[in-house]
Amino acid sequence: MPNAILSTIAVSASSIFLVASVSSEEIPSVIPTTNTSVVVSPIIPDEIELAGELVPIDGFGVRENLDKELIVNTYRHSSTILYLKRSTRWFPLIEEILEEEGVPNDFKYLAVIESGLSQVVSPAGASGFWQFMKKTAPEYGLEVSHSVDERYDVEKSTRAACTYLKESYIRFGSWALAAASYNMGQSGVEKRLEEQKVDNYWDLHLNSETGRYVYRLLAIKEVMNSPEKYGFYISSENLYSPHKVREIAVSADISNISDFALENGSNLREVKALNPWLRKSYLTVKPGKVYSISLPKIVTE
Repeated sequence: MPNAILSTIAVSASSIFLVASVSSEEIPSVIPTTNTSVVVSPIIPDEIELAGELVPIDGFGVRENLDKELIVNTYRHSSTILYLKRSTRWFPLIEEILEEEGVPNDFKYLAVIESGLSQVVSPAGASGFWQFMKKTAPEYGLEVSHSVDERYDVEKSTRAACTYLKESYIRFGSWALAAASYNMGQSGVEKRLEEQKVDNYWDLHLNSETGRYVYRLLAIKEVMNSPEKYGFYISSENLYSPHKVREIAVSADISNISDFALENGSNLREVKALNPWLRKSYLTVKPGKVYSISLPKIVTE
């Protein structure tokens, strides 16, 4: 391998793994099938920005911290492939909301590092794409009741996340600090800034999770913006498309969601998949409240 610096050579009974740091020009577009697997150390960009703010790539520890997250997200193959596939389903909606709310487009990647664009629940109980806690959600306009949990509503939770991020930006004057506050809270970031007498994320000494957080965001942005550069080749037919749906306005209680689905040309599996915010087998509607339930555009006979 010309001009490569071999970091590690590990020999097994069936193959040889070469771990190398090479320039992008030296990476072959097609690697032939042989008994040798080439594992390339990702190239760190000379310049990178977050939401229009230039990252001080030559600052103390910045390059190495970004390098670590690029390596992690380049070689977590199954996770990163799923992120890329899901992004074509969910980014169009998220991007539209970010633009409407005046939040930089880069923050769509925050949903990726928070949840992998899936309806997960953290060990602490944070839920949904944007990982709101049950106590915090109502403060940002999300209903959490016995039969409804809007933390699982992608549109509404994205708008709630935008509200939080805009609050943080007004408070700190930095999108990097706004992102960090999404992980450790606004008061936590403010306290560290005051204690350490610095004014930016890159100079803060933080706990390991928040210390990695913005670098993870940058790494995911870099990999998902240029997947082929990092070895991910996914054909368009293997990407996930947005769901094609019709909406039904509901202003009265639904005693049985399964029956409701069948009456409207769908079934319970489809309704629950498209409306994960419906948490029970029924829906209780408060006076004056109207919910929009998504059903597949194609009616089930």
